[in-house]
Amino acid sequence: MPNYSSTPGSGKQSDFNCGEPNKPEIAMSPGLKNNKPLSQGTVAVELYWKHAPKTCMNFAELAKRGYYNNVSFHRIIRDFMIQGGDPTGTGRGGASIYGNYFEDEIHPDLKHTGAGIVSMANAGPNTNGSQFFITLAPTQWLDGKHTIFGRVASGMKVVQRMGMVDVDHMDRPKDPLRIIKAHTAFTL
Repeated sequence: MPNYSSTPGSGKQSDFNCGEPNKPEIAMSPGLKNNKPLSQGTVAVELYWKHAPKTCMNFAELAKRGYYNNVSFHRIIRDFMIQGGDPTGTGRGGASIYGNYFEDEIHPDLKHTGAGIVSMANAGPNTNGSQFFITLAPTQWLDGKHTIFGRVASGMKVVQRMGMVDVDHMDRPKDPLRIIKAHTAFTL
């Protein structure tokens, strides 16, 4: 049985049995200062193609199209998660490659057991679009409610720094944090 430990860097890709050769992975470079790009570093996301193929295809294709470029992380809750993927920056926007929404791909073996889990943000069952979040801690109450489709493979320190930024009363970063560029990479 594969090891589904959610601790980034806890094992090789094969330990997770989730990455698939020749399927794209995602790399993001978040950052912005004085409305000018300032990279905070790169976050690489290993996608779980075998467990959430439709969700992974949506995420990878949106990245390939440049959809996530210059899109903000509009919601950050310390010790919980960072959320992005909404081109309007309001938390109410975004669409999938399949139309507005697509169905959940909940897998019983995948759990929100630690920091670095990448899941779809939603407004209820089967309302996945383009928004996603990365956990900063265990969040088991989200199990069965949000599609887990990847994990942070590298760049967790960048994610942790993002989780520590000052936010307003609506959990929005006081200084914008944007994805400078999201792109796909392949694991061979």
